[in-house]
Amino acid sequence: MASSLKSSKELLVFLGKSMIAFLESLIFTIIPKPRKNVAGEIVLITGAGSGLGRLLALRFARLGSVLVLWDINKEGNEETCRMVREAGATRVYAYTCDCSQRENIYRVAEQVKKEVGDVSILINNAGVVTGKSFLDCPDELIEKALDVNFKAHLWTYKSFLPAMIANEHGHLVCISSSAGLVGVNKLADYCASKFAAFGFAESVFMETIVQKLKGIKTTIVCPFFIKTGMFEGCSTARPFLLPLLEPEYVADKIVDGILTDKVYLNVPKFISFMLFLKSILPVKMAVLTADYMGAFNVMDSFVGKNKKN
Repeated sequence: MASSLKSSKELLVFLGKSMIAFLESLIFTIIPKPRKNVAGEIVLITGAGSGLGRLLALRFARLGSVLVLWDINKEGNEETCRMVREAGATRVYAYTCDCSQRENIYRVAEQVKKEVGDVSILINNAGVVTGKSFLDCPDELIEKALDVNFKAHLWTYKSFLPAMIANEHGHLVCISSSAGLVGVNKLADYCASKFAAFGFAESVFMETIVQKLKGIKTTIVCPFFIKTGMFEGCSTARPFLLPLLEPEYVADKIVDGILTDKVYLNVPKFISFMLFLKSILPVKMAVLTADYMGAFNVMDSFVGKNKKN
């Protein structure tokens, strides 16, 4: 009897909290959610030397943030540093860091803590892509993809999350991919790394919930292919549903997601519908849908940034 009463109480509490959460979500669908102030926040961006990382740095510079820029490409990173200063940033720090090397990440992280302070917004953006069928991928490139796209997130979290917890303030941002939600032909190593990054970020998010770390926010970003050069040569079979994305558009969406503490950000929103279909359709229908959407051939004309250059 007591057990039955306890179960009934737990169900009522669950239903009540669910209704409140639903109404809150509905309200913020109609009324724009307030955006937080990030002026003075120390924002660290990996892969800041070009592409999306550079665009994110420029946007946070205009918002008055302190910028910490990491990239393996020293020249590109210094160029971003110059552009960020021109955009209005007064405090910018550029560090050369190889995100495929754990000890390098730990060493540079210690430099940042000593020379800049506690990072309050961590954006794991650095990424690499091989673009070959799995059996054609050299072992070292598979390891590189896992090291940069996934393992680097482990080491940056270990480096900067403790201070966020101590300060009861921080924001963890994972740039995953639509390829971290759905498998793609000729992207086996990339998908594996992005699935892992998504799962890791979501798991740590759950830890912050269980530990009642209300000051620690998480944003997990899953964009379709962005026209930054990384996926140079790729095409989309259904551009009216899944277009190749303009970098500026994605950067705006990410910053907006961070400022409104959005946990899951799929760009475009059609990706969410694809996930829904994947979860309910029979496998054969899901495969047919993937074929129709061009998932089988999206990498056929892949050139890539490195090959192009």
